[in-house]
Amino acid sequence: MPAPAAVVFDLGKVLVDFDYHIAARRIAARSRMSLVEIAQFINQSSLFYQYESGALTTRQFFEEICQATGFRGSQAEFGASFADIFVEIEPMIRLQAELRQRGIPTYVFSNTNELAIEHIRQRFPFYAHFDGYILSYEQGAMKPDARIYEVVERQAGRRGADLLYLDDRPENIAAGAARGWQVILQESPEKSRAAVRKLGLLNPD
Repeated sequence: MPAPAAVVFDLGKVLVDFDYHIAARRIAARSRMSLVEIAQFINQSSLFYQYESGALTTRQFFEEICQATGFRGSQAEFGASFADIFVEIEPMIRLQAELRQRGIPTYVFSNTNELAIEHIRQRFPFYAHFDGYILSYEQGAMKPDARIYEVVERQAGRRGADLLYLDDRPENIAAGAARGWQVILQESPEKSRAAVRKLGLLNPD
């Protein structure tokens, strides 16, 4: 199989790690719900799916959160509490930079939301160095829906084995593989790097 011509990265748990319990603690401190209740709400509420699929604007999401939890604070304060939960996965950032240096186009492909992306864009310089961004809330569809994979193909101008896709969720990887993409299930940065090198996209270490 030929080496891929472009590399598609998931964002959360691939390029950045995150912990929604950080947000839960901050929101609980300013709401009528306990930390346990907030954590359950984050895990179970359909609001997050609606927000990340583009069905709710950030303002609508904030208003729904306030109504459900009694959050006391401004939208800006909520946004800071909700979105400041990310840290770079540095070996993966270096991997993407190496691919770029070799002239290989790279893309972000993520189920995410406006608050998270605004924070990541402002906080992490690496985010500016991709050839394109396919984000669920902008596209009105979420992985593993085939429609958003079609957007990746259109934006990259490539299909099938010309695309290499890294994601931490098996169902998302399976949807890419079904389209003929080459895929890597992210289990650790070391394993992902080794798999990318095996495909001939990196210089030998």
